[in-house]
Amino acid sequence: MAVLLTAPTPAVSLAGTAKGADPGPKASRLQDNLNTMAAIGAQPNGSVCRRAFSQEDQQSRELLASWMAKAGMGVRVDAAGNLIGRLDGREAHSPVLMMGSHLDTVPNGGRFDGVLGVLAGLEVVRCLREQGRQLHHPVELVVFADEESTMVGSKAIAGTALLDPDQYTTNNGQAIEVNLKRIGGDFSALTTARREDAEIAAYLELHVEQGGVLERRDDVIGVVEGVVGIRRFTVTIEGEANHAGTTPMCGRRDALVAASQVVLAVNGLSRNHPSQPVATVGKLDVWPNAANVVPGQVVMSVAMRDLNPSVLDLLCRELEGELEAIRANTGCTVQLTPQFSVDPTPADPLLSSTIREVAADLGLRHSDLPSRASHDAQEMGRRWPMGMIFVPSRGGLSHTPAEFTSSDDCAAGTAVLLETLQRLDRRL
Repeated sequence: MAVLLTAPTPAVSLAGTAKGADPGPKASRLQDNLNTMAAIGAQPNGSVCRRAFSQEDQQSRELLASWMAKAGMGVRVDAAGNLIGRLDGREAHSPVLMMGSHLDTVPNGGRFDGVLGVLAGLEVVRCLREQGRQLHHPVELVVFADEESTMVGSKAIAGTALLDPDQYTTNNGQAIEVNLKRIGGDFSALTTARREDAEIAAYLELHVEQGGVLERRDDVIGVVEGVVGIRRFTVTIEGEANHAGTTPMCGRRDALVAASQVVLAVNGLSRNHPSQPVATVGKLDVWPNAANVVPGQVVMSVAMRDLNPSVLDLLCRELEGELEAIRANTGCTVQLTPQFSVDPTPADPLLSSTIREVAADLGLRHSDLPSRASHDAQEMGRRWPMGMIFVPSRGGLSHTPAEFTSSDDCAAGTAVLLETLQRLDRRL
């Protein structure tokens, strides 16, 4: 099921390019659009709160739909709530070259995460129109639904979305059926959002890095090697709660002491592999959490990320070995319970090499790096050739009001996106 919002502008109108128009991305126009979108959900502390399915999310989607229509795109909403703009190609039945990202934010978010990829894709379409250029392949720009929580949009297109509505935990606590209806979707028809293999030729996503690697390297463009996989566990440590004053040190089974050894072990695991995985203890609950009681129980999270599934498997085995040693050293019981596992999604070699080539031809400093955060590209890349372009995040900050990427870097990333799309149109 899909809701058609506007019909595409006939391809013949592509011929009306103004003489002497700048054929490349317009940095000022892109920046104006970023500023306009950031005003939707703007908070007093400078952050942006545009949670999926909220009034602010709906307002941003309506604005983007109007911009896409004005740029000559046919606009529709599929059953998963994805907002899709389409620019026809010369060959109507050719597979789509797709760009996309998201407009929803975390509660205390910044103005670039997700939205840059969407507005850069719109700027690419505008440039093609202004050049009077119609690609061989159709071009689609997708605003994926609820990237920051359920990722229902990209998973539905890839065919990996859960079909049981009770399995969805949404940010507003409302049923996924209610939320999707609010933005034009229809959960009962969710399977209709799934695209066939032959429908999509490639997927490209421009995104801010959300880390500090490019800034440290003094690079403008990151060629993403892939989106890392995740192994997340709950570690439960059972000791013995007892009086903190009367229990001698030699007679204690201190769950927090054992937990501290787990934290150090997890940190050590991540430093012993050349692929530079990351491993984190991000949450820790202590019971009874009282100043005069030896801790009797600790429940903690452990998450490990890497682009190589073999490294992830090795890290899991090494973690189990470390936990066994901690059991023996502390007398505590230590239980490892899997929470979830997400496989890595490597970028397509042709798309990566094309991005790399374009950056070099444009004279932009660039280097390869993995994406250690999840993106819609992770789901899309499970079915179709995927490529991602990163631009620097000042100070490595994201999901915060301090999130910032310069106008020049935004424009550079958009230029790489535009030229990569055109070269892929010729090569695929």
